[in-house]
Amino acid sequence: MKVFSVEEANALLPTVRRIVESIQRAHRRLLKYREAAQYAAEGAEHGGGGMPGSAKYIRILTELASRTSELEALGVQLKDYERGLIDFPSLRDGRVILLCWHLGEGDEVEWWHDVDAGFAGRQPL
Repeated sequence: MKVFSVEEANALLPTVRRIVESIQRAHRRLLKYREAAQYAAEGAEHGGGGMPGSAKYIRILTELASRTSELEALGVQLKDYERGLIDFPSLRDGRVILLCWHLGEGDEVEWWHDVDAGFAGRQPL
């Protein structure tokens, strides 16, 4: 697990922002196929199925997985596709915490929370 200082997380934010924006766009496109995918899954359970636009759906899934893997390779944890919520593992007072940021919050990480607290437990740095 990569551990970030606040300065390292802030320096990586421009790259992370571009990746997360791409993830959000792919996620929004994927949601358009939700009903068709559910219908195809139900049909497959009964020996049938099929989905109009399945090739495009698969391309979007592949893009989403690829972009998510890019974040993971950087050591960044994606928590919410829709909000663009991410965490950077960090250390505070000798314990692992998460520096927390989401799209729309600005150019610097300003929040943190304990690993088990989640977004609701965010505190200012």
